[in-house]
Amino acid sequence: MLSSRRLCFRGQFSAHASERGNTTEANEDASAFHLSRRSCYILRRTIFETTVRFPFEPPRDREFDAVGFGLNAVDHLVVVPAYPEFDTKIRLLEHERAAGGQTASTLAGLQRLGRRAAYAGRFGSDDAGRFGLESLRAEGVNVERAEVVEGARNQIAFIVIDARTGERTIMWDRDERLAYREEEAPRGFAARGRVLHMDAHDPRACARLAREARAAGTIVSLDVDNIYEGLAELLPHVDVLVSSKEFPRRLTGIDDERAALVETKSRLRADAVVGMTRGLRGAVVFHGGVLLESPALEVPGGCRDTTGAGDAFHTGFLHGLLGGEEIEASLRLGCAVAALKCRHLGARTALPTARELDEFLLETNKH
Repeated sequence: MLSSRRLCFRGQFSAHASERGNTTEANEDASAFHLSRRSCYILRRTIFETTVRFPFEPPRDREFDAVGFGLNAVDHLVVVPAYPEFDTKIRLLEHERAAGGQTASTLAGLQRLGRRAAYAGRFGSDDAGRFGLESLRAEGVNVERAEVVEGARNQIAFIVIDARTGERTIMWDRDERLAYREEEAPRGFAARGRVLHMDAHDPRACARLAREARAAGTIVSLDVDNIYEGLAELLPHVDVLVSSKEFPRRLTGIDDERAALVETKSRLRADAVVGMTRGLRGAVVFHGGVLLESPALEVPGGCRDTTGAGDAFHTGFLHGLLGGEEIEASLRLGCAVAALKCRHLGARTALPTARELDEFLLETNKH
């Protein structure tokens, strides 16, 4: 059975922890979670007296399930036997070019799961830009609000992957001409989706879109890993913030991981849901005084590349939110999609279809 932990917070940061199943526990039943029109799975789970639900519901009858505004990139992936020391030479085992970028990859993942996704962002006019734009078109993501900046170089990344673990180091470059000023944010875009997903690299443009989204009833989701100028203007408009494990510490100055997450929550809207991805330690979400933790799931065949695993988590988590799931089930979906992504090189190569996700969850639940 998939295990998790639930921590209930009282006061400043005093916690009472209980292992899942040690609260008032009913039988382990089979509960059906309907993820999309084409996808459902049966997940054995322990029934709690109460469940932790999202405090908001995405609107219905929108053109898209999710619209995204943020980064795209073209990644050059290099696999090596071990990460090299400085001033040495090492023979690479494998290399590949693949499309990536935080927001673009999350939207591609949602489209592959059967959601209707649209992307707004800027591409360079070079070969990498053409490759990146076509990669989203090939997935079926709507790119009518994407822009090609004449003369600009597309964002690229060189990624060195340790063949032993699949862990990676990223070196990236972004042409400044790809950045959005606040007044350049695509008007009318946010209101076309049930969820607006962004990565905060152009915070003031993101804040403008977030305000537009909230006025239209669109849920605002944010993937953030660093502190950017203007970020403080964006955070009050965010409904769902799931960050890298480093971000809460950078934002709050608090070293304790859980305490930093609780403090991060205090800086957002009262009903905001906050969380972080933690690599091999899975992910954690905090809401309503309850901290939910989910372990990382075993990668079928072993982990080959962790590039884009966080983006994949957002895919699964938002898939759950869009499907009306409670927070705990969405957390599991995020970890499941992240695990499946790590099967192959690249941020998007192994993102699952709805059927693959269903089969993986059913198989995982047997153990």
